[in-house]
Amino acid sequence: MVKVLSLFSGSLASRVATKLVERHPQVRSIQLLHFRSPFSHECDDLRQLVKAEWPRSIFRTQSIKKDYQDLITLTAEGEFSLAESCRSCQSLLLSKAARYMERVGADYVVSGAIPGKHGRAPRSECGGDVEYLSGRILSPLLMRQPLKIPIDVSSWADKKRQTRDPGTIDGLVHRLASELGLNPIDPVCSEHRCKLTAPGFGERVAALFREEVVTLNALCLLDFPLYFRAHPDLRIVLACNENEKRELQNYFLPQDLRLYPATPHGPMTLLRTDWEGKGDTEKNQIIEFVAKLTATYADASEATSVPIYYRLECEDERQLINVEPFDSIEELEQRADLELVPLRLPAQLVYGA
Repeated sequence: MVKVLSLFSGSLASRVATKLVERHPQVRSIQLLHFRSPFSHECDDLRQLVKAEWPRSIFRTQSIKKDYQDLITLTAEGEFSLAESCRSCQSLLLSKAARYMERVGADYVVSGAIPGKHGRAPRSECGGDVEYLSGRILSPLLMRQPLKIPIDVSSWADKKRQTRDPGTIDGLVHRLASELGLNPIDPVCSEHRCKLTAPGFGERVAALFREEVVTLNALCLLDFPLYFRAHPDLRIVLACNENEKRELQNYFLPQDLRLYPATPHGPMTLLRTDWEGKGDTEKNQIIEFVAKLTATYADASEATSVPIYYRLECEDERQLINVEPFDSIEELEQRADLELVPLRLPAQLVYGA
C-alpha cells in the first residue's frame, strides 16, 4: 500500500488526476498540498471544494511568498521571460513537494499539470532538477487510457508510457470529470490563475526587478489596473472604485503620499518615491503633477479646477491643492515622462469586477 501526495492547484485537471490516482487499489491515502504564490490569484472557496470532494483527506497550504525572487527569470536584456519563469516556478514547487513528501512519508506525488500549456515547460524538462522525484511523479492524464487502472501504481510515473498528446487533454479532462462525478466548474479560474500569463503583467514585474529592491508590498501594487511609472522614480497607483480603494488601503507605507479629491466618490492615489535628495521645488512639482493625474480620473468633467487633498501617510495633517485636470486621459497617456503600464486581466480578476 502506498501513500500519495497531490500537488494540488485546484484546477479541474488537478482534481481529475488526483481522483484517478485515488481509485487505485494500491493507494492507501492521498494528502493534498496547495502552494500559494504572490503571482497567483487565490480562491476563497478552495478549502470548501476540497472538503466536499476529499472529506477524509488532509489538505495543507504552503506559502512561497518568501521565494518570489526565485520565480522570475529575466533575459540577458532584462526582459521578462514567461517560459523561463515557468521553469523556475516548476523547479521550486517540485523541490518543495519533494521535501514535504519526505516529511510525511509519501511514496509518490500526483500532478495534473499539462506540459506546454500556459507557458509550462515541455514534458522532457519537468522535474529534471529534482532527483528525489525521479520516477515518482504520477501523471495519469498523459496516459493513453487514463480511466484504465494499471496493475502497479508506478506505471503512471513511467514516462515511456505517457504517450498522450498534451493538445488533446483539455477535452479529455471534462469527459473524465463527468465519469468521475466531479463538478466541471473550475472555481479557481485556473486558466487565468497565474498573473504572469496576463498580457502586461510580466512587463510590470520585469521593470520592478530591474529598477528596485523588490518587496512583497511593491509586487502587490502591480495588480492594480492603473499603475504608472513616471520620471525620475515615481510609482503611482490609482484606485478608482470602492473595492480597489479598500484593497489599496493595505499597501500605504509611511513615506507614501496619499491623494484624493475633496469631491465625493473620486479616486484614491498612492504615490511612492524617494523624497530624500529632492528639494522643495521638485517636491511641489511632483505633488502638483500627481494631483493633476488624480483630478483627471475624478468625476469632475465640468470643473475647471479640482480640489485635491494630500498628505504623507506618516502624518495626520492634510494639505489642499487646486489643480486643473489634464485635457484628456488619452493626452495624459501620451506624455513622454509618464508610462501607464497596461494590464489586461480577465474581468473576473480585476478588483471590483
